[in-house]
Amino acid sequence: MAFNTSLSGLNAASSDLDITANNIANASTTGFKRSRGEFADIFAVSSFGRSQTAVGSGVLLNKTAQQFEQGNLDFTQNSLDLAISGRGLFALSPSLNSDDLVYSRAGAFSVDKEGYVVNSSGQYLRTFPTNANGTATAASLSNSHPLRLPTSAGTPQATSRISIGANLPSDTAALDPANLDLLDASTYTASTSETVYDSLGNSHISTLYFLKDTNGINQWAVYHSLDGTLTNINGGAAGAGGIQYGTLNFDATGILTGSTPDPLITDPLALNNGANDIAMTLDFAANNTTQVASPFNVAALNQDGFTSGRLTGLDISNTGIIQANYSNGQNSTLGKIALAQFPNEQGLRQLGNNAWAETVSSGTALAGEAGVGSFGLIQTGALESSNVDLTAELVHLITAQRNFQANAKAIETASTITDTIINIR
Repeated sequence: MAFNTSLSGLNAASSDLDITANNIANASTTGFKRSRGEFADIFAVSSFGRSQTAVGSGVLLNKTAQQFEQGNLDFTQNSLDLAISGRGLFALSPSLNSDDLVYSRAGAFSVDKEGYVVNSSGQYLRTFPTNANGTATAASLSNSHPLRLPTSAGTPQATSRISIGANLPSDTAALDPANLDLLDASTYTASTSETVYDSLGNSHISTLYFLKDTNGINQWAVYHSLDGTLTNINGGAAGAGGIQYGTLNFDATGILTGSTPDPLITDPLALNNGANDIAMTLDFAANNTTQVASPFNVAALNQDGFTSGRLTGLDISNTGIIQANYSNGQNSTLGKIALAQFPNEQGLRQLGNNAWAETVSSGTALAGEAGVGSFGLIQTGALESSNVDLTAELVHLITAQRNFQANAKAIETASTITDTIINIR
């Protein structure tokens, strides 16, 4: 009996050593969760036996329980290194078209040759679909999809509106709009230019010319040119060379009261470069255009077009919103990182490669978004280190070794007693 009891102790101590050694081996493994051995004693007592005098039959390994407490965050220079600060696991798919999911705390991701975001095992990071402002339109794991970075350049957008906010000097001399000459600065009061774009993303120079109008009090004439060629303002008054211009009207306090025509829209201009004809609205009201006795000053000048762009980087918020940035200054939302929780994380099945799978014991995966409810936040440019306390593991290793030696000594003692009995004559 003593032999079997001590042998179970040796097996238990050996298992404890194995668990501790595995923890030590993975002390530097990203996202690793340490384990501990949970042991139970063995008692063999029949229904009518006397428990008061029963002697235990040894020990067995009841469970190897992983401990899911937070690991430290190690910061990196890679924007695709992600760590979860708090509860939750990344949802991953083992292959591109697989409906099966695995889960991990290791967030060392990169981009494969097809533009998908994957980990070192080739598993695909899953994201929820979102609208333009980053709100998830579906937050179930079945609706998540592998994250893919755009492989094409950002689509160009033709300029359709120019917004101007300026002060026009009320104390300047009035000029006749019919005498405008773009090559003679004395024929206009002031000018300002802005780069605009056609439907192919080609850039053009849009210039506005301002003249204090001799045809009315508190009235300014506005001409528009594109790449040095004057363009008609639809419905405007005929001016230099028969070109139509618009007028801005101010009250006695210098506040803009309106324009003629209203709104000011340029006639479509053929560009002869394969792009669509370009027409633009000139918006002076949105940016507080004034006429007071101070120098000409442009406080705001914006347009809504942009050229084509290439992907220059990613921004990932702490709530998991992934935004692609382009060289043309534009951005787009690609998705929101999908996270999962389980009622019993210790019931997850270990798959290796820092991944777990759902089991009956773990319960069904609960999908969620970072920062919502009990889900933690996403830290970009960081990795969660192993939660192994190396010092504690080394101390435990010594304890497990002592246990093994003590059980071996018990076997040796039982063997000596047995030899003594056998040698009785």
